[in-house]
This record gives sequence, C-alpha cells and structure tokens, in this order.
Amino acid sequence: MIVGEKQVKSIIVKSDLPACEFSVNPYVGCEHACKYCYACFMKRFTGHDETWGDFVDVKFWEPVKNPQKYCGKELFIGSVTDPYQPAEEKYGRTRALLEELRGSGAKISIATKSDLILRDLELIKTFPNARVSWSVNTLDENFKNDMDNGVSIERRLRAMKIFHDAGVRTTCFISPIFPAITDVRAVIEKAKERCNLIWLENLNLRGTFKPSVMKYISNNYPEFMPLYRSIYVCGDNTFWEMLDSDLRGFAKEQGLEYKVNDDGFNRPFDAPPVIVNFFYHSKIKKSAQKNDKSF
Repeated sequence: MIVGEKQVKSIIVKSDLPACEFSVNPYVGCEHACKYCYACFMKRFTGHDETWGDFVDVKFWEPVKNPQKYCGKELFIGSVTDPYQPAEEKYGRTRALLEELRGSGAKISIATKSDLILRDLELIKTFPNARVSWSVNTLDENFKNDMDNGVSIERRLRAMKIFHDAGVRTTCFISPIFPAITDVRAVIEKAKERCNLIWLENLNLRGTFKPSVMKYISNNYPEFMPLYRSIYVCGDNTFWEMLDSDLRGFAKEQGLEYKVNDDGFNRPFDAPPVIVNFFYHSKIKKSAQKNDKSF
C-alpha cells in the first residue's frame, strides 16, 4: 500500500448529494479496493498512476473554523472513500474531524465497510440523529473476499447491531446487488433486527472496472454470463424490474414498508426498518463525481 500525506484547504465541501448538504472525505483512495468502486474516477484528478486500491492519501487540514455554522446541516462522511479504512487506525483523521465538530449541532451520516468505527461509538452518539451505514451485499464470505478487502460480513453485522442497540440510527446498504449472486432476501432477514433502514442499489458497471467485473463473472460464474450480457451489454432492465416486484412481495410478507427513491429517514427509531429501492437512481454517483472536489 502506497501511503501519502496531503494538506487540503478544507475538509468540508459543499455537496449536491440528495441526502446531505456537505460531503467529507478524510482520505483519497481506499485500501478496501472494491472491484466495483465507482470512486475510481478520482484518479482523473489526483494524478495517481497506481491501481485503484493500491494507494491512499491521508488528508490534513487547519482546524474547522466556527464549527457551529454547521448546526442543523447534514454532513456525509465517506462519499468517495471509506472513512474507517485501515489507515484510520493509525492516522485518526475521521476521529479528528468528529472531535472538531463535537457539540456543534451538525448532523452526520457515515458510510463504511469497517467495524473500526466501534472505537468512536461514544463520540458519534454525541451528534444529533447520527446515522451510520454498512455495505453488505452478500452473506458469502468467499464472494466478499473476492470483491473487497474490508472486514468480514460477520464483523460488519456485529458492528451494526452494537450501534443500533446503542440508539444510533443504522442502515444496511445492500449494494451493489450482483444479479443472480446477491441473495437480497437473506441479507434483509439477517439485518432487519439491527437496522432502521435497508437500502437497495443495483450493480452499475461503467468505466474502467466494467471489464474486470465481467471477466470475474465469466471466470467464476459462467452460467450467469448470458444474464450479465443482457443487462450490461444490451441494457435490458427486466431483471431489476422482476427483482423489484419480488422484493415488494417479500417486504409485505415480512411486515416491512417498501419505497422507491425515498431516503426513509423520517421514521421513529423503534419502527420496523423500511426497505428503499434505488435501482433506478443514479443521482448520488453523478453528484459525487461532479461536486466532490475535496482531494
């Protein structure tokens, strides 16, 4: 892993993401090296020649001036990097930011694949209506290991439960859903008692990682290649429409509410989790690419 240090003018950047007003990324690059990571577009701006997942730049900034100006504002921590990737254990840049914002009244939403975030549970609890999401797109640890270098699914689910039991709003982000591989029903059943929200997002193949993912499917799941070609070469959405219909019925069986393109945030903490379908929603990724200039 190639680790560098980078001085930035500001760590908090105005954002057009639908779920927040500001985005925060304490690192450039990510050690989790997810094979499907859309954030690899960052290399166009950072000048890195290394393979995505082989480098991480640690950001340093001047202390946040007047943190109270973010009172009531939503800050999304981790829009194009994992703020709790392994480098965080050594450098503590995410924790440093949280300490700077403590008591400011800022609202925070954190996305991660890690259980290192347990270190900061008590600090995160000091923020009003804090939300933490974990990406869980399989219960198969072998497939997980093929796709990313993050901690095990078991550890993610355990961290989710600990946060949820501590009164922090949690989200199970079933993303990206790999057609015919991700058992969405099984993940929902596993997560539904330990989260407030279940977000669904389909696998979108674009840019430099499309050939590598298609090659992986061809080598490891050749029986699914006709399906993947129909979706990712021919643009056929039939699979997603059928899965949408199936999950609507499944949600009803489970007594869970099912929505499309609705963040689901405005729910009582003790209500059953709501399932939100983002199959037809690409705004988050487009906005992240256009507006996240904190590198």
